[in-house]
Amino acid sequence: MAKKKNRANNSRSKNKKMFSTWHAVPLKGSFMATAMAGFFISAYYVFPQSFNYGIAFMFLFALMFIAAIISTTKAPIVNERY
Repeated sequence: MAKKKNRANNSRSKNKKMFSTWHAVPLKGSFMATAMAGFFISAYYVFPQSFNYGIAFMFLFALMFIAAIISTTKAPIVNERY
């Protein structure tokens, strides 16, 4: 009888890369612009119509803005020479 190879464990160990520290990913500028525009639209249009949805959307867009700020300060500089 032939031996069965355990391919799941073998491929997992080869492709597994563990990072020792946390790395920020560079985000596009449009992500920050969307976060700011979404927050203001939520504050002026959604919040007066529905309190719960207004708070939820403002919270979501505030988190997006914080992620964009972290991305601009902590992300590595990418060299794009073409």
